[in-house]
Amino acid sequence: MPERFSLYPDLTVDENLHFFASLFGVKVRDHFDLIAPIFSQLARFPDRRAGALSGGMKQKLALSCALIHRPRILLLDEPTTGVDAVSRSEFWGMLATLREKGITILVSTSYMDEAARCDRIALLHRGRILGIDTPTRLTARLGDPLYAASAGEMYPLLLALRGMPGVKDCYTFGATLHVVTDEGFDPDGTETALRRQGLADVRIRPVEATIEDLFIKLAQHED
Repeated sequence: MPERFSLYPDLTVDENLHFFASLFGVKVRDHFDLIAPIFSQLARFPDRRAGALSGGMKQKLALSCALIHRPRILLLDEPTTGVDAVSRSEFWGMLATLREKGITILVSTSYMDEAARCDRIALLHRGRILGIDTPTRLTARLGDPLYAASAGEMYPLLLALRGMPGVKDCYTFGATLHVVTDEGFDPDGTETALRRQGLADVRIRPVEATIEDLFIKLAQHED
């Protein structure tokens, strides 16, 4: 299943499904039990042209067509790119169900939270493999204590933290900053020092490392 929607936009939902079933020499009814939970939302408009579907529905139809012959291995190339958050969550729930049914799934994604759902991850950067292991073992490789920091003004906080004792690295992470430190880092003392520099509402708290934190560290080392 490629990243870009690759079904026939001028064919209806049902026509696409039956066409791809015929390519694999099967009938839709042969393995419909496998795609039934996925296809249930599409069953309301079987005569709608595929090109008129929403992004999330297009992905569900593409997944149904890819599964119609009950493959042993399913290859997915960034399947949720451009899909809204709710549809992304639903899509990964469907993949979890397929995994329970014994289908091996190989998926590429640029979303680190999606990668963390997998049994094993290969981190790629500029064509090089930075690491392969389970999510838990990969994040354990970060090693250094990690903190999340926030303040009323984030950019001055970023600059100030990079000059603080015990701070190895500091980078933007969502609505906060992630601060990689050594074992001697003093979060309370650092908060006090930052307030003395005029920063308001400073908060520093320990957090668990994510796949994204490790990727940033390994990618910086490669560069």
